[in-house]
Amino acid sequence: MALLQTIEWRDVTGEEIVHRWPAEGSGNIILGSQLVVRESQNAVFFRDGQALDVFGPGRHTLTTLNLPLLGTAIAAPFGGTTPFQAEVYFVNMRVFTDLKWGTPEPVLFRDKELDMVRLRSFGEYTMRVRDPQMFVNMVVGTEHVYTQTQVQEWLRDFIVTRLTSVLGQTMETILDLPQYYNDLGAAIKARVGEDFTRYGLELIDFLIQAISPPEEVAQMIDQRAAMRGVGDMRSFLQFRTAQAIGNMPQAGGDASGAGSMAGMGAGLGAGVAMGGAMMEAMRDAFRGDQQPPAAGQQPAQPAAPSSPGPADAGQVSCPQCQQPAPATAKFCPNCGASLGAAQCGNCGATLPAGAKFCAECGKPV
Repeated sequence: MALLQTIEWRDVTGEEIVHRWPAEGSGNIILGSQLVVRESQNAVFFRDGQALDVFGPGRHTLTTLNLPLLGTAIAAPFGGTTPFQAEVYFVNMRVFTDLKWGTPEPVLFRDKELDMVRLRSFGEYTMRVRDPQMFVNMVVGTEHVYTQTQVQEWLRDFIVTRLTSVLGQTMETILDLPQYYNDLGAAIKARVGEDFTRYGLELIDFLIQAISPPEEVAQMIDQRAAMRGVGDMRSFLQFRTAQAIGNMPQAGGDASGAGSMAGMGAGLGAGVAMGGAMMEAMRDAFRGDQQPPAAGQQPAQPAAPSSPGPADAGQVSCPQCQQPAPATAKFCPNCGASLGAAQCGNCGATLPAGAKFCAECGKPV
């Protein structure tokens, strides 16, 4: 009489989802053998390539009572102990946690603020086998071992595809991304959950840990936020210019001549740059003062040029070089001749500087 046997499987790695007994080919199973299925397992029994039954947790004696399809295939003369060939697929029914997903390549996203942006995303999820027979038939096939790493590899493509679709339907700009994390996670879980169900799996939790643009785009966003934080750019430039001028005495080197010269050169260079900055700031301030008139007001008319005063007309000609000179000057700025008061040689009257004829007698000077 053939010896009875015990068929069972213990996963010591924590990675296996499905384990096939035996590892290769078909095993010789004797009616009356014991099939031990643990609380976190189901066992799918196969004979001649067909799934006959699914055994839940507990100890099961393999007889024609729980495998009725074997009744016509087993010869009775051997007392019900005739060996037959079959396979058992043990399916781990526990919840697999900390499964990772991520975009292998950036996802192109049309952003209303930044135009086109390439996004990367990653997160984690938890899942378990919902229908062991469907999962074995559709996914595992005849493999000896099927692990959670293998599941992550092909489920990741489903997740990335659904992520791209949901992003385009839910969000308009990545600047509003934080407020959409929960909504995106729920929408993607619903979409991906349908894909899992078709293969006998159940998606329990789905988390998005980050959706981020490339580093160069993130730097541009930081610069944009910094510019908005500055506020009035004209006042900021004036402040920075004044701050730079205050730091000029610290630009010198050590007490040696070389250090002083280097510091002077640095100071001159900083002075030139700051001078340009000051001119630009003053120009901006001047432009800012020229505000357009309010509604209902007439634009201010430019003031008419003033007529030349006495100082404009107070000029005399030098008696020596005939060049113009200020009326208050005592010497000619061109030749240096004296511009002091002269007297007429005929009548002795006082002559103004530069006079060619006497105002009293009319004689030429």
